Amino acid sequence: MMQNVHLAPETDEDDLYSGYNDYNPTYDTEELENDTAFQQAVRTSHGRRPPSKTSLASSMGRPMTGAIQDGVTRPMTAVRAAGFTKGALRGSAFDPLGQSWGPAPPLEARNEDSPEEKIRQLEKKVNELVEESCIANSCGDLKLALEKAKDAGRKERVLVRQREQVTRPENINLDLTYSVLFNLASQYSANEMYAEALNTYQVIVKNKMFSNAGRLKVNMGNIYLKQRNYSKAIKFYRMALDQIPSVHKEMRIKIMQNIGVTFIKTGQYSDAISSFEHIMSMAPNLKAGFNLILSYFAIGDREKMKKSFQKLIAVPLEIDEDDKYISPSDDPHTNLVIEAIKNDHLRQMERERKAMAEKYIMTAAKLIAPVIEISFAVGYDWCVEVVKASQYVELANDLEINKAITYLRQKDFNQAVETLKMFEKKDSRVKSAAATNLSFLYYLENEFAQASSYADLAVNSDRYNPSALTNKGNTVFANGDYEKAAEFYKEALRNDCSCTEALYNIGLTYKKLNRLDEALDCFLKLHAILRNSAQVLYQIANVYELMEDPSQAMEWLMQLISVVPTDSRALSKLGGLYDSEGDKSQAFQYYYESYRYFPSNIEVIEWLGAYYIDTQFCEKAIQYFERASLIQPTQVKWQLMVASCFRRSGNYQKALDTYKDIHRKFPENVECLRFLVRLCTDIGLKEVQEYATKLKRLEKMKEIREQHIKSGRDSSGCPRGRRDGSAGSDSGQNCSTGSKGERLSAQLRALPGTDEPYESSSNKEPDAFYVDPLGPQIERPKTAAKKRMEEDDFADEELGDDLLPE
Repeated sequence: MMQNVHLAPETDEDDLYSGYNDYNPTYDTEELENDTAFQQAVRTSHGRRPPSKTSLASSMGRPMTGAIQDGVTRPMTAVRAAGFTKGALRGSAFDPLGQSWGPAPPLEARNEDSPEEKIRQLEKKVNELVEESCIANSCGDLKLALEKAKDAGRKERVLVRQREQVTRPENINLDLTYSVLFNLASQYSANEMYAEALNTYQVIVKNKMFSNAGRLKVNMGNIYLKQRNYSKAIKFYRMALDQIPSVHKEMRIKIMQNIGVTFIKTGQYSDAISSFEHIMSMAPNLKAGFNLILSYFAIGDREKMKKSFQKLIAVPLEIDEDDKYISPSDDPHTNLVIEAIKNDHLRQMERERKAMAEKYIMTAAKLIAPVIEISFAVGYDWCVEVVKASQYVELANDLEINKAITYLRQKDFNQAVETLKMFEKKDSRVKSAAATNLSFLYYLENEFAQASSYADLAVNSDRYNPSALTNKGNTVFANGDYEKAAEFYKEALRNDCSCTEALYNIGLTYKKLNRLDEALDCFLKLHAILRNSAQVLYQIANVYELMEDPSQAMEWLMQLISVVPTDSRALSKLGGLYDSEGDKSQAFQYYYESYRYFPSNIEVIEWLGAYYIDTQFCEKAIQYFERASLIQPTQVKWQLMVASCFRRSGNYQKALDTYKDIHRKFPENVECLRFLVRLCTDIGLKEVQEYATKLKRLEKMKEIREQHIKSGRDSSGCPRGRRDGSAGSDSGQNCSTGSKGERLSAQLRALPGTDEPYESSSNKEPDAFYVDPLGPQIERPKTAAKKRMEEDDFADEELGDDLLPE
């Protein structure tokens, strides 16, 4: 080892460490006790005499402090060594930090009454109020946030006045003043107090001492936009854009986007296009791309719509691929890290961004597809091809299904079915969605076998698809197997507890099974989810009615009317419940409201007319029976009721005219002739004999008809199923009674019986069929089809519920 060590020669003149071993005896302090002259100077005043100018050395030749010897000045020395003295060697402990001196004296008490301390405390209070205001705003308590902001503003003005009295004006805390005013303006805006917010922003913007205050003109522009003052909004946006330097690129892009949106609201689409085109060329984003498509759609430029759609598709998402969250190895540490980041906040943000991008793309495709080509089908095909060539390949199938839904909206069911059948060989998710919609379509067409087949296909493709399970339950329900249908609905709820259609349908199933308590439980759970659903409220009221609890039924119907106050069916139902309870006045109120919203409900009209007759107001009942005669002009009973009201009110002439008019329309009506005979007799008219003759002839013909019917029934071989003289209509199935009997039967066939005084002579159905077009269809199933089902029918899935990104 020593062979690698090289010693420096002694004759080396460039030795860096030479001279450090030299020793000057002048600085030797160990021999001072033996120095006689030094000891004498210490003990006597000899040492305090001024030295002579000629002799400055001690007896040993030691130079004095600051003396010059051989041209070298002796350095100054301390009176005592730092931290070490002779005294320390004689018994005192080594204490260089002075810890043996005891505790430090207490700090000087703060003077709370000093102006500086008061200013400091007031400034702290203002900052706390600003923070509390911001926290209250983030929690949604806007009123408290505004109060805190106002309090902070008042205290800040007091602080400024106190500081001006103590210090110079330039020492005022401008940052605190800015933050207080800015927070106050923000809280005014949040509470929709726009005038106060604009005034506060003006105070900040006009103060030249605030740096970068021009940016707040963006906020002022936003307020004008909310007030629909679009010209001023654009003006302030442009002023803010001029005051923001070009290095703040992101801020300028956002302001340009606001300007473009404002131009769209004003209908200036060309200016909006200029703004969005600039954004897409500088920093493309999803919102600007979508708004650009909207602008070109508004002006009808097909080619530009296509180019803009391609630009929207090309916007980078800037998110990680899904492969990142798949473990490449069995390393437990790596798997733990991947499991931790699978659903963290960053991953959730990535999902939200991707969902938003898919929503914009799907909406834009649905918007432009019908207009960019000669037909919407060709337009959808172009959009599908563009999407397939982009990073959103999985959206192509969704667009195809949306194409089928568009066929449905155009009532082209065959094309919709053909389009959906193309997905039978696709992957399981798309196959399940298409099969679900096919099952829904076949169910609406009452082809339950096909509906069940496609429901099975949907369930087999994706057992966890709640829509497929619900549709399968619907097909089973249609076949009357309610227990099995309930099992499918329960499985749909286990897979997706938020499937409200399955929960609604299982409630209807329990109603069919007469398990009213379980049905009520289902509908109450659904009411907790859908607070303002008219169908759910009606079902709860109906279940209570079936349970013979009219008070609860009326209470829930009242809630239903608060949700849909114009629903005539709910109003008439409530009126019927009050009528059954004997409260005629309340029943009249709700029946009258029902008639006011839908004056074509025969049951309501009949009840109102009967109510006025019972209360001896026959004149008011006339208008309701006249309305009924207009709705059912072939039913003679309504016109007879009108004439009866005239007769009861004492207007015999009007009653006579009405009976004559009825007789002209229905000459073979016996009841009308009876009243004509009675009225003419009471009034003393000559026509009484004519009407009496007609009445006798009709009564005689009626007797003959009854005898003919009786004889036809007694004949051997005649079927008993034919009534009212219809036996001679089919010679192969009925007995023949001779040609004369057949001719007589043909004449008497249309005459009414004695037990039907208000029926017309015709057996035809009424000419018109009326349905309630107002209000929600309470008993309709929860399906997308505009079709009224049976009262307790069940719900189908909405078309494309599990496909659209919305």
